[in-house]
Amino acid sequence: MDYELDVVKSPPPMQSIAALRANIERVIKGKGESIRLLLIALLGRGHALIEDIPGVGKTSLARALAQSISCTFRRVQLTSDLLPSDLIGVSIYREEDDAFSFKPGPLFANIVLADEINRTPPRTQSCLLEAMSEGQISVDGATHKLPDPFLVVATQNPMEHAGTYPLPDSQLDRFLISFELGYPDVDSERAMLNEQTNGHPLDQITPVMNTEELRAAQKAVQAVKVHDDLVTYILRLAAETRKESTLALGASPRATLGLRRAAQAAALLGGRDHVRPDDIKSLAVAVLAHRIVPRDAFGLGSRKARVDALRKLLDRVPVPV
Repeated sequence: MDYELDVVKSPPPMQSIAALRANIERVIKGKGESIRLLLIALLGRGHALIEDIPGVGKTSLARALAQSISCTFRRVQLTSDLLPSDLIGVSIYREEDDAFSFKPGPLFANIVLADEINRTPPRTQSCLLEAMSEGQISVDGATHKLPDPFLVVATQNPMEHAGTYPLPDSQLDRFLISFELGYPDVDSERAMLNEQTNGHPLDQITPVMNTEELRAAQKAVQAVKVHDDLVTYILRLAAETRKESTLALGASPRATLGLRRAAQAAALLGGRDHVRPDDIKSLAVAVLAHRIVPRDAFGLGSRKARVDALRKLLDRVPVPV
């Protein structure tokens, strides 16, 4: 392949993306793959779900991303008594104008951290559906556009079930990427302990990218080429999930669109203007795991069961050469 086809021809987005990645790595130690997946969600105009136990850095990762970009950021602690209006906003009557005016809620931000999303009831969760899929919300018959770019980073603890409401399949399907952070290795945890003796690295983070640069990078993702053989590979993976006997629910068409878009974002992060088979195979679990449902009731909420099922599928579907 000609080398010129292997390099993205838009250096400014690549330089700002590299600076963004390095800035986040100053805060989150030893989690390069998790940072990569979050950046793929951002560049692919998707949303990210981080599933893990408390204290491993889910919130810090989202805050590090938000503070690295010159944009609006809101953090919402989702609880069982939260109402939809607490997220999307409410119309308030103004006596002096004899009219209602809309007061936007915390969803009107470029990056929204929805902490412990499974602790809020379905009624409140449902108000995120339109926002995450269409970039807008509807209140009292009026439609309000959300800021562009718009990213929801949601967190949940999969080990705790008391007082939680499992996310419905329609909600999970809105997330482009899902992943676990996991425990840090010894060296990374040692570096974290040493660096946080007198403060937190987040206090030193300053923006290295603005919204115009981010939109340019997102536009560059759309221009990344995907060969027809790779499109067929994506379709075969999705088809295997739909006919797999151990799965009650396979990947949706939105999942195939998401896998292609995620692969394009991964290629851009790798400094390429075209997708490779490895881009798709390495992202299949992160894009598809939260969208499939095992037939075994015990494995319904188990990420391990879903990941294992996908890895078996990946092993038997031929990879394009």
